[in-house]
Amino acid sequence: MVGMVAVEPSEPVTPTAGVDPLGTPYLPGRFAIPARPPTFLRRGRLQRHLDLGRTTPLTMVNGAAGAGKTLLVADWAASLDGPVVWLTADAGQTPGLFWAYLLEALHHQDVLAPAEVGFPADAHRVDRKLLARLAVGLAARERPVVVVLDEFERVTGPAVSEQVEFVLRHAWPGLRLVLVTRTEPLLPLHRYRAAGTLTEVRNADLAFTPEEAVGLLGLHGLELSVDAARALVERTGGWAAGLRLCALAAQEADDAETCLKEFEAGHSTVADYLLDEVLKRQPAETQDLLLRVSVLERFSPGLANTLTGRSDAEPILNELRRQNAFVESLGHSWYRLHPLFGEILRSYLEVTRPGLRPRLHRRAAQWLRRSGYLPEALAHGAAAGDWEFTAGALVDDLAIGQLFTGLRAEGLAELFSRMTCETTSPAAELVRAARALTHHDVDRALTHLHHAERTLADEASDPAAAQLSCALLEAHAARLTGAPGRAEKAARSARHLQGDVPARLLEQHPELNALLLTHLGTAHLWAGRFQDARDALDAVVACPAGAATALPRQESLSHLALIDYLDGWLDRAERKALAALTETERYGLPPSAGSGVGHLVRAAVAVERDELEEAQYLLDEAAACGTAGQDDPVTAAGRALTTARLRLAQGDAPAALAAAEPTITADVVSPWERGRTAAIVCAAHLAEGHPETAVRALLEAPDDQTAWAVESARALLAAGHPGPALELLDALPPEDGAGPAVTVPALLVRAQACEQAGDPDTARRILTRALLDARRERLRRPFLDAGPWVLRLLGTGPPEGLAEGWLLRGRDLPGPLVVEELSAREHDVLVRLAQLMSTEEIAADLYVSVNTVKTHLKGVFRKLAVNRRTDAVRRARELGLL
Repeated sequence: MVGMVAVEPSEPVTPTAGVDPLGTPYLPGRFAIPARPPTFLRRGRLQRHLDLGRTTPLTMVNGAAGAGKTLLVADWAASLDGPVVWLTADAGQTPGLFWAYLLEALHHQDVLAPAEVGFPADAHRVDRKLLARLAVGLAARERPVVVVLDEFERVTGPAVSEQVEFVLRHAWPGLRLVLVTRTEPLLPLHRYRAAGTLTEVRNADLAFTPEEAVGLLGLHGLELSVDAARALVERTGGWAAGLRLCALAAQEADDAETCLKEFEAGHSTVADYLLDEVLKRQPAETQDLLLRVSVLERFSPGLANTLTGRSDAEPILNELRRQNAFVESLGHSWYRLHPLFGEILRSYLEVTRPGLRPRLHRRAAQWLRRSGYLPEALAHGAAAGDWEFTAGALVDDLAIGQLFTGLRAEGLAELFSRMTCETTSPAAELVRAARALTHHDVDRALTHLHHAERTLADEASDPAAAQLSCALLEAHAARLTGAPGRAEKAARSARHLQGDVPARLLEQHPELNALLLTHLGTAHLWAGRFQDARDALDAVVACPAGAATALPRQESLSHLALIDYLDGWLDRAERKALAALTETERYGLPPSAGSGVGHLVRAAVAVERDELEEAQYLLDEAAACGTAGQDDPVTAAGRALTTARLRLAQGDAPAALAAAEPTITADVVSPWERGRTAAIVCAAHLAEGHPETAVRALLEAPDDQTAWAVESARALLAAGHPGPALELLDALPPEDGAGPAVTVPALLVRAQACEQAGDPDTARRILTRALLDARRERLRRPFLDAGPWVLRLLGTGPPEGLAEGWLLRGRDLPGPLVVEELSAREHDVLVRLAQLMSTEEIAADLYVSVNTVKTHLKGVFRKLAVNRRTDAVRRARELGLL
């Protein structure tokens, strides 16, 4: 297929063997084709109908609960001679879990290996590139695979349905998808119907005919005339479950035909029948167990015993399973109730035993907590309304950092949003503080945090774990308020407390220490203590990679990139920023503060290279990663300075002044933020022709900052004072380890001062050095800011040769002369551009998003120095690129 191999490269993530993204073992029962009971009736007309599905990409078997969908498809699938992959969907399945299970099912059937596709590490999201790799792998198969998604109605969110449709659309001809569902799935079925590529088995098709009903009842040992069966079919609508329930009841009756007639006339709902003929026929102990476990999504004999207070769950469950009495085995001694049966039992429990349900949830939560199933324990604790237990379990497990890491953050936030204000335990206050910090509400967070700290010693079930959580939250608050001293104090406290908590908990939660160090390093960065910041942030980057630490690692890489930028090393900064942006992408995690800083660094680098359209695009990307006004001081400063620098480069001095207007509040002053802000304000006033105002703007800036000194010297030069300008530059301390983005502006101002002082030879020598340093980093902006004197010097000596090919174009300095080499993906986009394909068509052909195509188009336009598609194609042909 055209373009099938052009999927955006992304390194697949290797799954942890045998567990899903939440660390829970896979349930093998969800991969097994259900067994057909001896009383199953094969219906040839439906088998032939399903056979048509082998010629279409999509088959949908859509019918009511109990219509016989699953057994019908299971029997058909078992008869196929090609590969069949079966997956039973789960209730409330999030995208990450859904695709993790489907990929595991494919792997079990040897259809695709994990290394070919990857693994969604986040339970809530899945990377689009992973889906593209899956589609490519399936499309390349010589022999199509049949994938059955049973109980697809449980997939209620539109995200999974959209992703399934994406894979289906691009995996042809290697995939035949069969959806078994109670409801119409959220897929564009009208398109498949219009194209004749959909095979449908609807509820009306599934209904038993009188003749089939006779055959079904015969398998239950019951003889019924066609006329009597016709009446029963009319009454039940040919519903398979209803017919089977009738058969089960009639088997126990002395007169089967009379029993069937009584069922027809006397029962109006399945619930009545299930309660009377299934539940109430069980022994009292079995009835009690079934009612109690109905509050659980899944259960083991040990958990069931906890809810009943007895020890007989295992033999009861084995017998129920043997009887096929609506109890299904999930493997590894775990079970679940048939969903319809469970729903009916829960309603009956409320009616017959009011008030028992919360107590059952509480018992389940405690057992699950002791057994190490924290997510389920939290869910049942919340369902019980026991918020002290639920908050305490989260804090005692050292899992409070998960509110910030993106893995379970959304689910935990939603769960604890229901916590009542009456719950005032230290753990509950810590959870409230953490939730406030996620919204950057520091004052509210500190109120809850300090209340927790005052009561920890007396009330916390595990004071060391709670105090370690306090240290994490204190460090987070210190970062948000620009308080490095408080961050250091919190880090010292954390190091002391780590010896008092079980080592296994620290190993299970590497995100806690990674978050602590990230907050500490960011606070040091704000204070201008770059080496201390590097030490803390490097330690985070050095920790083992994984989904739990992906967000802290991303933020640390982004801030290390910012330090490199502030030190003047553009290439280093850009590489680290790009590495940061891919850190969470491989796990399918959402954009974070680290994503925003990474985009800001790349935007700042683009400004220095005079790639202004790219800089604006990246600024917009940064804005999409967070809400302005909720930034920490480092991010806020980066956003303001980059925006102001871009506006100044665009020639809009008033907008630059507005963007640089101080709005950041912090406990300590950041020397680099203050110095660079003053330098931009000064440059804006100089651009407007107001050197005196420019000088005044620098009075409050730190006088040891190179950016401040350079702009001060430029202001002096604008006022006609080259001597004092040189003296100011000479007084600067040596910039050990500074990169070209720091040293080149100073060299250019020095060269200008020498020229104004009547020493053009020295000026040319200094300019030559500046060109040599800047060329390595493609640093153009300082030369453009320097003014026309640079052109005069370039045209009078050897420096001109150093500028050709990357700085000069003819006799001015608008941008680069030589076209940069296109990346492989940019060339792919260019080829399709020449074929007059739209942006959406290119995205579909390359299996990438429309936004990704737009990004590549911007790169193509920039590198070819054009603004339109037709010009890009024309220019590419002139250069022999097409």
